[in-house]
Amino acid sequence: MKRRAPALAAALCLALAASGCATRSAAPAATDSAAKPAAGAGAHTTTATQLQKFMWFFSPYRPDIQQGNFVSQDMLDQLKEGMTRDQVRFVLGTPMLADIFHADRWDYPFRLAKGNGEVTTATVVVYFKDEKVARWEGGNLPSEREYIERIAGPVLKFKKAEEKAASTNAAPGKAPLPAGSETSK
Repeated sequence: MKRRAPALAAALCLALAASGCATRSAAPAATDSAAKPAAGAGAHTTTATQLQKFMWFFSPYRPDIQQGNFVSQDMLDQLKEGMTRDQVRFVLGTPMLADIFHADRWDYPFRLAKGNGEVTTATVVVYFKDEKVARWEGGNLPSEREYIERIAGPVLKFKKAEEKAASTNAAPGKAPLPAGSETSK
């Protein structure tokens, strides 16, 4: 028993060191310049390998981290050529990057790093000419529902309730009147 304790402690230390408990490299491919998405390519999701998932069992808790502006496909569908900057700001929100050297370009980068190593990135770029939208890059983005399911997972309880409500098209019942206001004939 005394000989097993140092071997067990050494194996545990090796597992913790290999899991990257002090540093986080969730997806090594996501840090390469070739893996960064172009604006026209849409959203990209990189998942962790099986080995990384196994080693994260030994690492501390990692929260989900969202950075940037989330732009859904529904929001992008509302964007039209000829819109003013205020209209674009109303539809897509305030841009994350509005560079003074590129005054006719607004960037909407987005990155969601989940604690399990899954990384989702997207970029939308809007170009202006004469203070109006000339064109934009981006597309193939998730809907708001897909984004919420990616964060929280599918909500089965609400899906079942929606299906039940859709299947029973019963008319709503008559609401009771306040006391003393009923009249009898």
